[in-house]
Amino acid sequence: MLDIRLIRENPEMIRKNLVKRRDPDKEKLLEDVILWDRAWRKALAEADGLKRRRNEITKEIAAAKKAGKSTDKLRKEAAALPKKIEALDREIDDLAAKVRDGLMRLPNLLDESVPVGKDDTENVEVSRWGTPRSFDYELRPHGELLEALKFADFERARKIAGAGFVYLMGDLVRLDQALLAFALAFMVKQGFTPVFPPFMMRRSAYEGVVDLGDFESVMYKVQGEDLYLIATSEHPIGAMYMDEVIDDRQLPLRFAGLATQFRREIGAHGVDTKGLFRMHQFNKIEQFVFCRPEESPTWQEKLRANGEGIYRALEIPHRTVNVCTGDIGTVAAKKYDIEAWFPRQKAYREVISCSNCTDYQARRLNIRAGKVGGDKFVPHTLNSTAMATSRGLVAVLENYQNADGTVTVPKALRPHMGGQEVMPSHERGSELL
Repeated sequence: MLDIRLIRENPEMIRKNLVKRRDPDKEKLLEDVILWDRAWRKALAEADGLKRRRNEITKEIAAAKKAGKSTDKLRKEAAALPKKIEALDREIDDLAAKVRDGLMRLPNLLDESVPVGKDDTENVEVSRWGTPRSFDYELRPHGELLEALKFADFERARKIAGAGFVYLMGDLVRLDQALLAFALAFMVKQGFTPVFPPFMMRRSAYEGVVDLGDFESVMYKVQGEDLYLIATSEHPIGAMYMDEVIDDRQLPLRFAGLATQFRREIGAHGVDTKGLFRMHQFNKIEQFVFCRPEESPTWQEKLRANGEGIYRALEIPHRTVNVCTGDIGTVAAKKYDIEAWFPRQKAYREVISCSNCTDYQARRLNIRAGKVGGDKFVPHTLNSTAMATSRGLVAVLENYQNADGTVTVPKALRPHMGGQEVMPSHERGSELL
């Protein structure tokens, strides 16, 4: 959420930011917020004036009575004040709610280094690692391969839950857990504290981490309860300190969230119509940091380096792009996407999103930091995927698929799979050709 003082003092900065984002609706919303805030301040001043006048009249009536003068006019004026004050108080509350709602829907200020562009085709590549492997045989769609290996059952999952769900089976379960274990161990080595958060959140907490107007359509709501299933562990970790003051000696706070995520959105088209890349339910390790404002650019680079380091250790080629203004979303001030190489698709596709949200989420959540009895400030929050196994699994299945129908286990994952080098055995794979 933006600071209302910034809008009052420098509205032109916000206007320029919204032009970069190519969002005319939010430009209109900004002008509405400015008008509502002016009206709120005017009504507040009028109400304060009437309340002062009410106190003055009480004294004037007492003085008039003491002097033996008529108090009729003063009493008539006093009798009219409560209704006027009540009406103004209602107007003040209504305008305050409109201002807050508008502030909650206005996007974050973009960092100056964010490239201007209309969509993801104008994201700017900033680094690249690894050489894509050449295959002299045709790669099978990963969904088809998994069904042949009896590692996944899409049809039975569809029968009991609908499209976008899957039964993971056998070695695929072990590979999924190996990716999580490897990524979590990697993050612990970087000094991050593991967190297993609640899988549900109340609306008030959720509104602190996302713009529900944009995000609610992809979330699952628990019927009859003020609860939503989490779409990423970033959200419950970000809300963990809601309405609290963090002792600034604890900063930076570094967390690695392990959770199952739930999203209503799934892929409607693409190379593989049956697969794991975008699912209603998937597992993820998420990096999350609370830090001092001046440290957040450095922490974003560290989170990015962690994500790149994980895919480098898996020996999967990848690149990193600086996400442009038209593709960045509401909450982030700057975002990197790390895109792994998918050889069957002959394309780089997003596997990690790394965002600096500056003070936007903490302000919405009423999180402050400082010393007891001292000055307080709004900390910055950052988040980044470490490993989303739905996409990590596909990256492994495409980059490590063998001609005989087997899949080589990346060296970094073998300690987490009992030393297993191939899924399944070569003999079993040969039967599947």
